[in-house]
Amino acid sequence: MIKKKSGFTFIEILVVITIIGILIGLSAVAYSSVRKSGRDARRRGDLEQIRSALEIYRTDCGDYPARSAVVAGQPLVGDGSPSTCSSSNTYLSSIPADPLTGGSYQYQYYASGDQKTYNLCAYLEKGSGTVNCNGSNENCGTSTCNYKVTNP
Repeated sequence: MIKKKSGFTFIEILVVITIIGILIGLSAVAYSSVRKSGRDARRRGDLEQIRSALEIYRTDCGDYPARSAVVAGQPLVGDGSPSTCSSSNTYLSSIPADPLTGGSYQYQYYASGDQKTYNLCAYLEKGSGTVNCNGSNENCGTSTCNYKVTNP
């Protein structure tokens, strides 16, 4: 009587390893896509937060701030004119920056010459196309802007 050895053959082990490798590869791609979607959702939320602060600023000050007043990491404060727009008024404690670290992408703010309208632009990783932010297709860091929020 021939005794059978128990265990897996080399081919069976290779098949299992191959299947596990394919599943890990698919998971990594799906995880990357979810992370991009999450960063895009944060970008939209950041622009809405800035938009809300700009609307309150306009209510107090009569117009939107100059482009130089809206800088990532800096507070949005009143400019002192009129008196309802006191420089002690803080409309946003810190202008948000793009969630992808390293400065690859940036938010862009463009106020019209009379500061009665504005555009806020960003690059969405899962977005497509381009948007016109300031009379041309502006860059939002290393890529062309493809998402825009304007005053209502």
